[in-house]
Amino acid sequence: MAHLAVGFLTLGLLIPVLAWPASAPLLVLPVVLSALIIRLRTVADDKGLTARTLLGSQTVCWDDIDGLRFHRGSWARARLKNGTELRLPAVTFATLPLLTEASSGRVPNPYR
Repeated sequence: MAHLAVGFLTLGLLIPVLAWPASAPLLVLPVVLSALIIRLRTVADDKGLTARTLLGSQTVCWDDIDGLRFHRGSWARARLKNGTELRLPAVTFATLPLLTEASSGRVPNPYR
């Protein structure tokens, strides 16, 4: 569904590009957005979390995570035992039940 929105954005950007060819670099924007849609994600299993960013990824074990922190309208952050934080793309308060299931109960479900 997100790629469909990027497609409509591309169609909308074709109007200024065709009218004024100097604005052609604007067509890089849909490519970057599609790359973000494909890359940004958090993969959780019974061993740990993998947070994928546009240019890399970081994997942490469940034992290295001290807790989760949430801000209104943004993705969760895992507070690690070494004091750093790891942003978890696509993990929100609403998706915590999925994270609870993937973590085999290590992350408590606040909706119970």
